[in-house]
Amino acid sequence: MIINFRDLLIIVLFMQLITQCRTSLSDPYKILGVQRNAPSNEIKRAYKKLVRLWHPDKNKDPDAEDRFVQISKAYELLMDPDRREEFNRFGTTEDTPNFRHKRDYSDFKRFDFDPFESIFSGGSSSSSSYNFNFNNNQAFIFHRQTISAKAYQNKILPASITSPQLILFYGDLCFPCFNVEPVWHKIVLELEPLGVGFATIHSKHESVLARKIGIDDLPYIIGIVDGVVRHYKDNQLSLLRIIEFIRKILPRHLITQVNDDNYESFLSGWSDNRVRVLFVNNDKLIKLRYLLTAFSFRERVVCGHVSIKEKDSLKLIQRYGVDTKMDSMLIFNEDMNRPIATLAASELLPQIIKDVLHANKYLLLPRLTSQVMFDQICPPDAPRSRRRLCVMLVTNNIPSQESEKEAMRRFILENEFSEDKFRFMYIYQEKQMDFINSLSIGSGSPSDLTSHVVVVWRREHDRLLYEWLPDIWDVSDSERLNRSKAELYDLLNKLSKTTQTMTNNAKMVNLIDEHASGLLGRILKRILVLTDGLGDSISQKEVLPILSAVATFVFIGIFGYILQYLVKLEEKNIREQYRRLGRTPPGSNPRNEHKLSIHELRGETYNGLIRLLKPGCRTLVLLCDTRTKSKLLPKFYRCVHPYRKNKTLMFAYLLIEKNIEWYKKILQQSLGDHRELNINPKNCIGTVLSINGFKRYFCVYHVKHSEHRRAEHQDFLGFEDEEEDIEAGNLIAQRSDENSVETQEFVFENNLLDALPQWLEKLFEGTTHRYFIQYWPDNMK
Repeated sequence: MIINFRDLLIIVLFMQLITQCRTSLSDPYKILGVQRNAPSNEIKRAYKKLVRLWHPDKNKDPDAEDRFVQISKAYELLMDPDRREEFNRFGTTEDTPNFRHKRDYSDFKRFDFDPFESIFSGGSSSSSSYNFNFNNNQAFIFHRQTISAKAYQNKILPASITSPQLILFYGDLCFPCFNVEPVWHKIVLELEPLGVGFATIHSKHESVLARKIGIDDLPYIIGIVDGVVRHYKDNQLSLLRIIEFIRKILPRHLITQVNDDNYESFLSGWSDNRVRVLFVNNDKLIKLRYLLTAFSFRERVVCGHVSIKEKDSLKLIQRYGVDTKMDSMLIFNEDMNRPIATLAASELLPQIIKDVLHANKYLLLPRLTSQVMFDQICPPDAPRSRRRLCVMLVTNNIPSQESEKEAMRRFILENEFSEDKFRFMYIYQEKQMDFINSLSIGSGSPSDLTSHVVVVWRREHDRLLYEWLPDIWDVSDSERLNRSKAELYDLLNKLSKTTQTMTNNAKMVNLIDEHASGLLGRILKRILVLTDGLGDSISQKEVLPILSAVATFVFIGIFGYILQYLVKLEEKNIREQYRRLGRTPPGSNPRNEHKLSIHELRGETYNGLIRLLKPGCRTLVLLCDTRTKSKLLPKFYRCVHPYRKNKTLMFAYLLIEKNIEWYKKILQQSLGDHRELNINPKNCIGTVLSINGFKRYFCVYHVKHSEHRRAEHQDFLGFEDEEEDIEAGNLIAQRSDENSVETQEFVFENNLLDALPQWLEKLFEGTTHRYFIQYWPDNMK
């Protein structure tokens, strides 16, 4: 019975594999126009010729796209020895494995005890002819490249800054994964030497990462460039399609097309602190290896491409003596008359390109713009027996000082210094102020560092030994320039000797990265990257749900706007009806929007107005009695009415005859002594207290109170015993000892609050005196 199940399962598996194959090519030899015995180089030439002819971007024929796809498939088939042999023998032209819409059985568990497990495990019997050990086959490439989520975060994302990374998600018993494995292996062999990174991730083992990225099917490929994930959405997987995918996810304009019209402007653009590189070959289409190189060195190199077949590049080719039979690379620094390095071969190998560029990626006189650049140009050399001296010209970013940098370049060329012993650079003082100031505290340091030269020896990673050129780098005339050059040459000759000690040392201060993007720049860059890849990231099956969601939101917005308009129209009609009837419409009381309420301060409101007052809030309290309440409250209302919108203020009045004991207790605390106070309640009428319940202090307004003599005279507090100060409660007496003449002034009750507006202004300016207390009394009635 088990054997029957085995046979049945084997048949099902083979049917699965057979249905995945489809024939889409009639005769690849006929499509490319080559003979059956044509060598690979002839097939390649025919392919390039047809691609240039039928590329959809250049050929407007309606059938150009289909023709281009057939040419690509035919070339892919004939360049694969196994598939070509199979076609020659059997005429089979199966296309590449279907890469989408295949069910994943990785989580399907039939039974705890699986009678078919032996089929996939291989068993122990050597005579078994049913050895389908898929896991072992798949491990050949998938398991060997498998990484964890931690490795993805710590290795893949940082590596994507300099090279694109391709990651394939797979799972156990994923039948499409088995078909993809040989194609993936071929892609890795072809593109990994060019600089593309590859890895695989088991979707079940790293389910959180797979869910975060949005893996909805297996197998699934993503590309990562600059830490941004882009999804491979093609239904077919092949080398050519992956190459096109990589071209799409790389940043645009990595390489500029250069010809006789623009090569001078291209080579003279080194003022951006980057060298210029020209790739010259017969192809109009830029090779992927050139794009990957330009992406890897984009911080230090600007690349251009010259096609030998173009007629408008003959002048350039003749000027620099380019061999038209070979692929060439020319590297230029500030001097566009001749390249500083040239590489020519029948096919430029990626590693050789990178090695040559790495050795020539800096200008003759580069500008220091970051700590990373400084570490590369002037690294620590403690183990070295010879010193590597770093010569720095301190300047500013102004046109008048360009002549100083040009004079330094001529000085370097005239003396032909070895890069192993001397490295020259310049630095903008206004951009790297902290770094320059760290070198200005030693002996011999000039007071003004601009236009001076400092020689640095970085013996340790965090320590610098340095020496300043005694005089300024003077380029005002030829005689002074020659003197400056001679002084610098003598200084370098002296310091290059290992026995010569350097005068000053300083602790290393890291340079600021001048090209680092701010928050807004990073946000804009992120938006541009997302919008750039939005079309590629949305597949056809995702378009309908997205459009449906957008249409739903639009419908809800329009429907809501119509309802809001109808409601406003109805409210307008109702108000109009009430207005015709002479009635006030319901809910319309604009006067109460900022209503001013004055509460009575008593036992029931004491906590809310004083003791439990929120931080930052104050209560303005008017002291009055039953008789003067009706007279003083309206005036108090008018004085504080402009402050009604202030949400940190509350307003109240206190009947002094009821709570004289409470008032006496806070006065005793503010005076700092424990003497018995004899307070006349009538003298307290018209007093206004600004109370901060949280910080436990109050400010006092009274008509007899003057801020500058608050400590000497305290009559305003109600300490006066003499009854004659109050005449029937209608006026208040005030004595003045000015010029030793006693005068008698009277203040009527109607004028007690006349100066309150001016005092309120001082209160909110913070210039009034504050009386602090220890606690708020409990005896409020």
